[in-house]
Amino acid sequence: MAIGPVQLIVLGFNHPEFHGEIINELERLRESDTVRVIDALAVHKDADGEIEVAHLSNLSKGEAIELGTKIGALIGLGIEGEQGMEAGAEAGAEAVAEGDGVHVFSDDEAWDVLEDIPNDSAAALILIEHHWAVPLRDAIARAGGFRLSDGFISPLDLIGIGLVSREDAEQLHAIETAATAAA
Repeated sequence: MAIGPVQLIVLGFNHPEFHGEIINELERLRESDTVRVIDALAVHKDADGEIEVAHLSNLSKGEAIELGTKIGALIGLGIEGEQGMEAGAEAGAEAVAEGDGVHVFSDDEAWDVLEDIPNDSAAALILIEHHWAVPLRDAIARAGGFRLSDGFISPLDLIGIGLVSREDAEQLHAIETAATAAA
C-alpha cells in the first residue's frame, strides 16, 4: 500500500462548539481522495491540567484495525490509562529494537503536543495522509529530491509577494488567530 505524506495538525479551541462541521469537511476531502484521516483525537484539558480524550476517526473498522491509534503512539498518550501506556511503550520498544532505533527528534527538538495545550481548553489532533501528494512525492523521489522542511505560511507573510492583499491577509489572520486573542 502506497501511503502519502502524513501530517499531524493540532488545532486549539478555547471554548469548543463542535457541531460536526469539521468531521463533515474531513469526510468530503476523503470522498474526493484528497486526504485520509488516519487518526483523530479530541483532547480536553481541565483547569488543573487533567486530560480527557475522545477518539474522532472517520476510518472504516478495517482501516482502524490496520492503522491502530497512531496519534497516541506519536505523542506518547496512552488511551487506556497506565495499561495503554505500557502496551504502547512495549510496542514502541519492539519496533525500535527491530529497526536499529528511531531518531526523529533530539531531546532539544522534541515537541510535546500535550504540553502545548493550555489548561482549561481543548485541542483536536488530526493525523492526515495527503493522498493527493503520492504521485508528486514519487516523482520528486525519482528525480533524486527529498523533503528538507515544511510548514504552514501565515497569511500576513503572503502580502509581500503579492499573493493576497493586506485586507485579505488581515482577515485570514484574524480568522486563524481569533481564539488565541480571546484567551
